[in-house]
Amino acid sequence: MSGQKRQRDDPQSVSEPGAKKRRNTTAKEDYRNRFRPDLFDQISLEDERQNYTHSSPYRYGVISQLIEPNLLKNVRQEILKNLSFTPKETDIYKIHQSGDLANLDGLDDASLKRLPSLLTLRNALYSSVFREFLSSVTNAGPLSGKKTDMAINVYTPGCHLLCHDDVIGSRRVSYILYLLDPEQQWGRQWGGALRLYPTKPYKSSDGTQIKVPAPDPTKLIQPAWNQLSFFAVEPGQSFHDVAEVLATRSQELNEQRVRMAISGWYHIPQEGEIGFQEGLEEELAVKSSLSQLQSQNNEHDLPKAHPKNYIDKGTQLSSSNSPNPRLQNAGNGTGDSESNGIAEAEPEEDTEDDILTESDINFLLKYLRPSFLTPDTVESLLKSFGDSSALLIKNFLNPTYAKSLRDYIELQPATLPHNTKKVEAQPPWTVACPPHKHRYLFMTPNAPDPSHQNLLSIKMKEMSPIKELLTNLLPSIAFGKWLHLATGLTLTTHDVRARRFRRGYDYSLATGYEEEQPRLELTLGLTPSKGWEEDEDEEEAEEGAESDKKTETAEVNNNTAKKQPPQPARAPATAAAGQNHDPPKADARNPDDNVGGYEVYMSTDPFSADAHAADPAVYQTAQDDDDEDDSVLFSMAAGWNRLSLVLRDKGVMKFVKYVSARAEGDRWDVVGEYGVADTGEAEESAGDGDTESTTDLAEAAEEELDSDSE
Repeated sequence: MSGQKRQRDDPQSVSEPGAKKRRNTTAKEDYRNRFRPDLFDQISLEDERQNYTHSSPYRYGVISQLIEPNLLKNVRQEILKNLSFTPKETDIYKIHQSGDLANLDGLDDASLKRLPSLLTLRNALYSSVFREFLSSVTNAGPLSGKKTDMAINVYTPGCHLLCHDDVIGSRRVSYILYLLDPEQQWGRQWGGALRLYPTKPYKSSDGTQIKVPAPDPTKLIQPAWNQLSFFAVEPGQSFHDVAEVLATRSQELNEQRVRMAISGWYHIPQEGEIGFQEGLEEELAVKSSLSQLQSQNNEHDLPKAHPKNYIDKGTQLSSSNSPNPRLQNAGNGTGDSESNGIAEAEPEEDTEDDILTESDINFLLKYLRPSFLTPDTVESLLKSFGDSSALLIKNFLNPTYAKSLRDYIELQPATLPHNTKKVEAQPPWTVACPPHKHRYLFMTPNAPDPSHQNLLSIKMKEMSPIKELLTNLLPSIAFGKWLHLATGLTLTTHDVRARRFRRGYDYSLATGYEEEQPRLELTLGLTPSKGWEEDEDEEEAEEGAESDKKTETAEVNNNTAKKQPPQPARAPATAAAGQNHDPPKADARNPDDNVGGYEVYMSTDPFSADAHAADPAVYQTAQDDDDEDDSVLFSMAAGWNRLSLVLRDKGVMKFVKYVSARAEGDRWDVVGEYGVADTGEAEESAGDGDTESTTDLAEAAEEELDSDSE
């Protein structure tokens, strides 16, 4: 029940009003026999109207056995035999979709002969008799029979559609007509339910009344053969999603879990139709834009930004004339006097802001792998960051500390409830919301530490390793100095938090960064489970207390980065229209399947002719099915002990892909946002490596650094 692409390219985009006379148009009463015999009786109409009026969390309707059974069975057979489906995936959905059914009129006679039942169904759904019935039930006003808008969406295991409200342009009513296998009842445990979200009204600081969806849905409508689900499209009200279709380990069972449906919208009457109002479409477009602007209001969003200055007096972690780090020999942090390649440096009394003193080194050695404190390595990092404005560093943490961190995470409950009240009843997690922007668990530095009662390896009074990262390492002056030395940026503020994305529930949709001044964004991946990407060999339990006794080096991998989200060992195939007439088949659960959870930075082109033609409630980002997507600037899969640093510029979008229920575990990370002083000053401090913003990343190679774990 959502637009799936930019409107100008959308195969589900509507037909132009009056562009071509619809074929096979018959008299009003002729279409009654295409529906359930008693559907248009006054008693049935009143029952549906009452059910709709008294439904919640907002008004919706469900009509069983809507279409004459033989007609719908024929439609299903025509679809399976004659139509092809294209896999599509963005930040907000993963589906298989047909072409635009509104354009059936434009097909040649030979093609129409293969789809007579589908054409009849399309005409019946947009016939005056059914439109009047639906208008009466929903009280949504007259509906257009000219402007048709429908497509066939197929959800196989792993497919999903995340929270949105369907508001765009002239839409008045959303609907889904299910075309499931009539011989196979859909199991509730298979997922794929249409889920409706309640909203809560708030008053913004400017006095504007807005509605915000709750983090969790309260109504689940299970799919069923020949069932119509529908609701009026209301700005800030009609929030819904489609739950992931769940996979099993059985290929045979998965092939039964094919959620096929015709979905689309009814629009306001067009010129020449009864009920047409001059200027109404433009008025609705303004309201749609206003609704989207209100949805961008973040006053009631969680988490809230709490940037803190590094030094209370407002001074910055400034740069000196030389970008090269000056490091003191602090041993290996274990009392061993062996240098591990860490260079001699200035005496302790030298207090220039960018100098890592002996106490700084000792502090950082507890957390960072010693190789990342050597002058050569830090200079290499600086050069790489200057070239591409991004770094991806593997095996970043000190092995001893990483082991304690991993032990802690693996002792946590493997799953947490999908209920906000239950999750927040116990520290330390809070649910990020609203869900049409993001949903995940987060922990701030001020959050209470979780109880360790059942964690035998951790004493009750000890700080958890994750909390230690949030309160000790990431906001520290010493780590701020290291970031300055590794990036050449002058940092002013810090804001950090931990996140946990529950599999089968959590995500962060694409949002833009609108500040004029770029900021440095850090993500430290702490996901211990496997199966997130193909290349994981080097992360096989290399952590160990003994490994930090070796001389370690960081090496630059000069391979050009792929400008696309990390892909699993077996990426979804894209079938061109007409090449494959078989319906999409579900795959058995496989740890190498794409389970999401990757973080992506993407560019936007505000000068593009269709930059604002997209459905803002639905379309966020989309990869071109035919060409390499140059809009993807940087990406990092979920994984263990990997650090990304990205200089994010105005307009750059970022999202974390929905974590599939097929994932072997939740996605864990710690993130930081660091304020950056004037970019010109930062570039001067970078020396030979000119620091670019993320808008230049598409032309640069991603530098992937990995410490030697041999």
